[in-house]
Amino acid sequence: MVADALAKALQVYGIAIVISAFVAVLIKVMVSVTGRLEKIKPADIPTGSVCPIGIGVPDEDVAALTAAIFSVIGPHRILHIAQSSHNWSSGGRAAQHSSHLPGNASRGTR
Repeated sequence: MVADALAKALQVYGIAIVISAFVAVLIKVMVSVTGRLEKIKPADIPTGSVCPIGIGVPDEDVAALTAAIFSVIGPHRILHIAQSSHNWSSGGRAAQHSSHLPGNASRGTR
């Protein structure tokens, strides 16, 4: 009985050692891979003509937006900055409000 308990304890310790070694190797691989990724040369900042901006949009705002977008998505081109149409939002708001009216059939029974 004691021999069985000792054998079971050694099995558990052996499994724990194997799992710990595997996790240590995995962490070592992840550290080395991320270290190599940090050493990769960053992309060069593209130069070229600035896209035309709409009337009423300050140049400082365009520069700040361009810098923010570049820092997030990288060296892509911004083709157009303009006000968007609000037709889709007003239609969505109307559908939202009509779904909350008393006696609406879409609400179901409670």
